[in-house]
Amino acid sequence: MLDVQRLRLLRELERRGTLAEVARALAYSPSAVSQQLAQLEAEAGVRLLDRVGRGVRLTEQARVLTRHADVILERLELAEAELAASLTQVSGTLRVASFQTVLLALVPATLSRLAQLHPGLRVQIAQREAEPAFAGLLAHDFDVVLGEEYPGLPEPLRAGVDEEDLAHDELRLAVPPTGPLSTVDGLADLAGAPWVLDPERAAPGQWVRRLCRSAGFEPDVRFDSLDLLLHVHLVETGHAVAVLPDLLWAEREPRLRLLELPRRPHRRLFTGARRGSAGHPAVRAFRTALREALEATRPSSRPDAAAGHIGPS
Repeated sequence: MLDVQRLRLLRELERRGTLAEVARALAYSPSAVSQQLAQLEAEAGVRLLDRVGRGVRLTEQARVLTRHADVILERLELAEAELAASLTQVSGTLRVASFQTVLLALVPATLSRLAQLHPGLRVQIAQREAEPAFAGLLAHDFDVVLGEEYPGLPEPLRAGVDEEDLAHDELRLAVPPTGPLSTVDGLADLAGAPWVLDPERAAPGQWVRRLCRSAGFEPDVRFDSLDLLLHVHLVETGHAVAVLPDLLWAEREPRLRLLELPRRPHRRLFTGARRGSAGHPAVRAFRTALREALEATRPSSRPDAAAGHIGPS
């Protein structure tokens, strides 16, 4: 009989690439991981690992096992979720990975709701970009992740992930409240302006660069940062222009001018959980509290960009 925990170690080795990374993630020593995988080889009766330099590579027989391991581990999570659902209280630890705008706008209210309704549930939050967040979800580092999808940049379909739409969040052009940049009427007027953008490797940065190119110019990126609060500050102080999502204004008033972009583009916000654990009461409770937090955001705090909007000075 093949040992399930050893199958999981083999699956983690396929995901993480090295024995050292598996050991670090699962709180083993590298030698213990190696010993467990050697025992799995004995159980399976076939060679599972080939030595390549200082590392190892999975054999074809090992990859056969990892495909079955995915199904086995998913069924175990389904059993755990059903067992937890049979209890009267939601408890345990839920590990969540999110990006900045959701952390700022929705997570505090979500945590307050969960603390009131489910005091036995401990929620751990990590700020991560989409790719490492989903990699961590599939590696069991996280239980729920928040994702975003920009127009024309579809997120890949991830096997074993249950996605649930959260919202469609409008993206707007942000210019300073005063000064020369405050008088522009739209994107085409900003060909020579200083921009603050996400790095090009990130979906938001890639999308805004494409947007500018479609308007006939290459943006002059003076500031390259993943920190949207820095984006806001640089625009408010007159040092840059940017494209910002409406969700930033869920709990604060914009102190800058916001303009509609052509065709009023939106980003899609969604949550992801492993398919086997999507029905777990803790996952369901978090998703419900997150939706309720979104619905409770004050409509008056959302920008009215029909003719542009200037926040208080």
